[in-house]
Amino acid sequence: MQTYLNIVQILVAVVLIVVIMLQARGSGFSATFTSDSSIYRTRRGVERTLFNFTIGLAIVFVLVSLASVLVNRL
Repeated sequence: MQTYLNIVQILVAVVLIVVIMLQARGSGFSATFTSDSSIYRTRRGVERTLFNFTIGLAIVFVLVSLASVLVNRL
């Protein structure tokens, strides 16, 4: 059981990294020196879906991590 949880945790972590990298297109170091006047903007369409998917994946990652710790104690 522990092996399966470890595999799921690794897969979720890799997918979470990919999804976060897809979101970080304009918020890197180069965005510091550009003059983007829109500080607050709403997410629409695919960007909103990607944002919600990231939150869901983060929750799944935390739950799998907790399950892995609890199974390891048994």
